Amino acid sequence: MTEVNELILSKAGSNVELIPEIAKHLISSGGKRLRPMLTLAFADIFGYQGNGHVTLAASVEFMHTATLLHDDVVDESDMRRGKLAARKLWGNQASVLVGDYLLGQAFKMMVDVGSLEALHILSSASAVIAEGEVLQLGAAKNIATSEADYLRVIEAKTAALFAAAAEVGPVIASQNAGMKQAARTYGLELGYAFQLVDDALDYGGSSAELGKDVGDDFREGKITLPVVFAVARGSDEDRAFWKRCIEGEAVEDGDLEQAIELLKKYDALSDTVLRAREYGDKALRALDALPPGHHNDALADAVAFCIARVS
Repeated sequence: MTEVNELILSKAGSNVELIPEIAKHLISSGGKRLRPMLTLAFADIFGYQGNGHVTLAASVEFMHTATLLHDDVVDESDMRRGKLAARKLWGNQASVLVGDYLLGQAFKMMVDVGSLEALHILSSASAVIAEGEVLQLGAAKNIATSEADYLRVIEAKTAALFAAAAEVGPVIASQNAGMKQAARTYGLELGYAFQLVDDALDYGGSSAELGKDVGDDFREGKITLPVVFAVARGSDEDRAFWKRCIEGEAVEDGDLEQAIELLKKYDALSDTVLRAREYGDKALRALDALPPGHHNDALADAVAFCIARVS
């Protein structure tokens, strides 16, 4: 990861001063780096010899960083990783354009590795993520969104990049289709679990855990799984509340507290965590197909870390 971080900082450079300024504002602000870690771990599991996994891990993180810059513009977010979002400091236009630059750098690094299959997997993930953004626009501020609709959104927006980041490890290590699928399944299921834990934390966590203000999803009118559950299980009066706050964007003082009470009343938060655990269990089962070794313990720890944030 030291090599990955060094490569990330070097590739974020540009003769255009604003580009590294914005990129490094977000890159240096922390982040768990789970996606690039998956690429490194799965390449190492299969004994990959070379430096391509470092390059691909850096490209994965650039893809993720670009989506964060774009997301904050679309969602009109004020905070990211405990700091002011780039769009609040430099504006929406600069944030979008620097996100585009980082995507371009990501694809250049993929090409440098020389694996057409890895390039195909990661470029396909990039297209899927963009589809997820559009899907989310359709679900946003729509309290009729179903659980299936919402899971389609997070598969595209979050889980797809986790899956691709894991799969390219065995790809560059020249593994068979079974090993590639096992890695991809692990990444996909971990991605689902990760996002659902974030959904629960927005209503039951802390600003330090989230890197943003608690309740931001609510204030931004985002439909997440806890809200889907609460709307489906609530009374007509409860649904009128959600409709006013989410669809009508008429959030008043005390509404967040009422929202949290409703989520707890209908077990929406606990059932979201339960779903996250189910996806985590699927990720762990995917590890059974992999060669035994200490890496499997580390990958199991990644699942435990994800779930433990809401335990």
